[in-house]
Amino acid sequence: MSYIDGISMKESKSLDLYDIQGNVCKGYGRYGFPKARYCFLSFQHTHSAREFLALLIEKITTAETWPVSESSDHHRIKPNSTLNLGFTYSGLKKLGLPERSLKGFPVDFTMGMKARSEILGDTGISAPEHWDDIWQQDNVHAWVAINARDQDAIEFEFNALGDLVTQHPDGVRIMSGIKGPNNTILPYQDASAVFENGLPTAKEHFGFTDGIGNPYFEGCGNSMSRLPGRGKLMRDGSWQPLATGEFVLGHVDEAQEYPPAPEPKLLSRNGTYMVYRKLHENVDTFNGYIDNLAKDFDGSRDLLMAKMSGRWPDNGAPLTLAATDEEKETLDAKMASIELRVSEGDKSALIERKELRRQWVDFTFNDDKSGSRCPVGAHIRRTNTRGSLETEHKAFHRPGALVDRRRLMRRGLPYGGIDEAKSDSAEQGIIFMSIGASIERQFEFVQQQWVNYSNDFKLGNDKDPLIGSHDGKLTDKHIIQGCPIKGAKPPFFCTQMPRFVETRGGDYFFIPSISALRMIAEGLIDPS
Repeated sequence: MSYIDGISMKESKSLDLYDIQGNVCKGYGRYGFPKARYCFLSFQHTHSAREFLALLIEKITTAETWPVSESSDHHRIKPNSTLNLGFTYSGLKKLGLPERSLKGFPVDFTMGMKARSEILGDTGISAPEHWDDIWQQDNVHAWVAINARDQDAIEFEFNALGDLVTQHPDGVRIMSGIKGPNNTILPYQDASAVFENGLPTAKEHFGFTDGIGNPYFEGCGNSMSRLPGRGKLMRDGSWQPLATGEFVLGHVDEAQEYPPAPEPKLLSRNGTYMVYRKLHENVDTFNGYIDNLAKDFDGSRDLLMAKMSGRWPDNGAPLTLAATDEEKETLDAKMASIELRVSEGDKSALIERKELRRQWVDFTFNDDKSGSRCPVGAHIRRTNTRGSLETEHKAFHRPGALVDRRRLMRRGLPYGGIDEAKSDSAEQGIIFMSIGASIERQFEFVQQQWVNYSNDFKLGNDKDPLIGSHDGKLTDKHIIQGCPIKGAKPPFFCTQMPRFVETRGGDYFFIPSISALRMIAEGLIDPS
């Protein structure tokens, strides 16, 4: 096997991208879709719901690759909007799946997110009784997502969906009960990239640059140039794609096994599971806490934020690349110089910029075991440990063996912050969606063991500084490790951390393949 720039040149696993729903392989925001609308359906009558589904299938966006240039292939023009679909366990029951097939789904999915709230840390103000009204009704059967280039395209597709629902009044309805801006109650959840100067950014409402470094798996259809830092870390420092079965059912996973799935195989193959969570951001609380703490912190406000996240808020550069204000200033100057040369037509500067930007994702914590650069409990170090849990030299066959089966394929966008000023009482946050072949092994494990508990990091009960279920107690803390060299600064303790992020609703969904959707619509699921 040969390598170029640390990338395995072994032929990538081929997948039927026309059978896989598009949101499984594509983060739509990266393709120029900064707007989204999520709505939820309730099925009233099985036969009519199946008829509705048969018509909706024709609108669903697949994972087929789009051309780099819209003029390069007139048969594969990127659409103005996308549409994708998933079902809760109760929704699959309502669609009439056989009992034997239903019993093949894993317990985490069949129970649903509300019943797993204690595992997820959805307690106190985040407990289900405080969620949006729609989640109190226990009859959310399907999730429909529209992503689009602009708001006009969102409205067009949503109206078309409404027309289709109207044709099946006895079988399907779009549910209301979602809290919107200015205390409105809506039949949909809008989401949007945060815009600055009329252009979409990768920011969220606390001010962090988000959505960096999603996993790369075999056959996903993305360019191999995106592999370093996103795949699995090998012993020689190279990166290889994660096994397809970590994210798509019916394919071999990192354990060289097929992930557990319901029968028949055509029902599960090329499908996956999705976690949907509405996460409210308490912007006033966060800004107030940071401002107060920054008074005693030996560094800038941005550095303090970076020591919580693991990345600088303005551009997402990892602390492994620039761990102090001085190093960040040098990095910014270097990037500005490269950008100037690019604007002047210097082709070599393009290569330099690409190489520098690669380090935003292609890094490890090998040279930072103590956490003096990126704190051990920082958000990005918890959710993708990048081999840092291998505390004994060559303890495993590859450095990231303990994280490769816990990787999260993140989707979603910020919501709110447009129609009302940002505050704790206003509606703003993140619609978090995670895709994977096992909700329990991937999302739930990370949420329970790495976000809300820190034994694996030798930090006891410390929680994720940004999204952990804090209660403002003295023991709700985050440690910013000091530098171990002589004369260095001592550790800095962030204590009495409040809950910056609250859960406002969500559930677990099964995202079937196009083939499985057709079988469900036609009532042809036969597990015998």
